[in-house]
Amino acid sequence: MLIKKIHNRIRILRSIRKPNPFVLVSTNHGMMIVNKNDYREFEQNGKNVRIGVGHQLLETGSYEQAEVDFTIGLLAVRRRHHGDGLLVIDCGANIGVLSVEWARFMTGWGRVISFEAQAKLFYALAGNIVLNNCLNIDAFHAAVGNKVGTMAIPEPNYLIPSSYGSLDLEERANNESIGQKIDYNKTTNVDLKTIDSLALERVDFIKIDVEGMEEAVLEGAKVTIDKSKPILFIEVLKSNPDVIHKNLSALGYEIFSMGMNSLAVHKEDPTLKNISTTENTISIK
Repeated sequence: MLIKKIHNRIRILRSIRKPNPFVLVSTNHGMMIVNKNDYREFEQNGKNVRIGVGHQLLETGSYEQAEVDFTIGLLAVRRRHHGDGLLVIDCGANIGVLSVEWARFMTGWGRVISFEAQAKLFYALAGNIVLNNCLNIDAFHAAVGNKVGTMAIPEPNYLIPSSYGSLDLEERANNESIGQKIDYNKTTNVDLKTIDSLALERVDFIKIDVEGMEEAVLEGAKVTIDKSKPILFIEVLKSNPDVIHKNLSALGYEIFSMGMNSLAVHKEDPTLKNISTTENTISIK
């Protein structure tokens, strides 16, 4: 009788239909865990367009390769002027494409600290770190802002096609549509940290892509920025670039606009000499 019950239970378990949104794929960045639903589809100039980290990786094998190459160039130049021991901070790491690329490049002479607020994306980030043996990455399931504590954030449905990396953690009047309706009345608490709270002796590069919270991250990094004068790579798509540029200029930074991103290099940093600008491009020399 007991054996029959066990067989019935096994049969029931095998009959459960379970979708598998997260898959393992071979990419130009190494083996990566991605969500095959990570895309938002919309019409642009009469054509259907899809955006999303997962979509790019599945369709092209790469994610923002030009950005990856450019930032690696910055790290190489920073090392040339400041020596080994580089410390890079990735605020809004998503599933870790940039973190993994930076860590692999800096094997033996640099390390990365990565933050991702969405739990399911953080799980993929952690998996991708181990899959690619990037042991010089420390990853944290946390949001980054201007205070230390907790933050209530919404959780999207990862079975519905959406651009999960575009999720606004805070409700605003002009929240971006990611491909599904987000209920900001249903939230979960996540750790909230500041860069200054890490009390790091050295920081060389900070990437900030936190869907409109960029100003808060910079506010929470004032001591670190003043002490280490790191290179800053900031997405300004949902923030006020004029305010960010004005504040950084007052701190002695030179600003380079790069579409949805801004690059800021301190005027005392010799790395600045290796940045070349033309009418339409910014390159490393």
